[in-house]
Order: sequence, then structure tokens, then C-alpha cells
Amino acid sequence: MAQISAQVSLYPLRQPSIGPTIRETVRILREQGLNVEMGPMSTLVWGEEETVFAALRQAFHRATEGGEVVMVVTFSNACPRPEGG
Repeated sequence: MAQISAQVSLYPLRQPSIGPTIRETVRILREQGLNVEMGPMSTLVWGEEETVFAALRQAFHRATEGGEVVMVVTFSNACPRPEGG
């Protein structure tokens, strides 16, 4: 299976606080066994291609339970993983 990386930005819209939705998204990504590196504006994840896609789908659907959201994702099979990944 191919290893891929993804840069993910999640924007909860018209919600009293964005923190809970973002924390839950990161929790799901880690729970699925992905490598996760949080940044101030986006999160990098990497792992097996099917795991990455499935985890992001699950995270998006969970985020929509709290209201409207925008998720921006850039996938790559060529970008190097962060040190230690």
C-alpha cells in the first residue's frame, strides 16, 4: 500500500467555539493510527493511503455533526514526511 501525506485545515463555521471540533478531528486522526503533526494553521497527517482517506472522511462527518464546516485537504505521495515520521 502507498504511503501518502495530507495537509488538513478545518474551519467550523458559525459555532460558538472552534476548539472542540478541531480537537475531536485530531483525536479521530490519531485514533486511526495516523502520524499527526499539528501546526498553527493546519495539521499534517501521514500513513497508508486508505487509512488517511478513511480517517479524513470520518473526521469530516463527525465535524458536520456540530454544524457547518469547511475542510481543505492537500494530498501528496511525493512530499517528505516530517522528521521522525
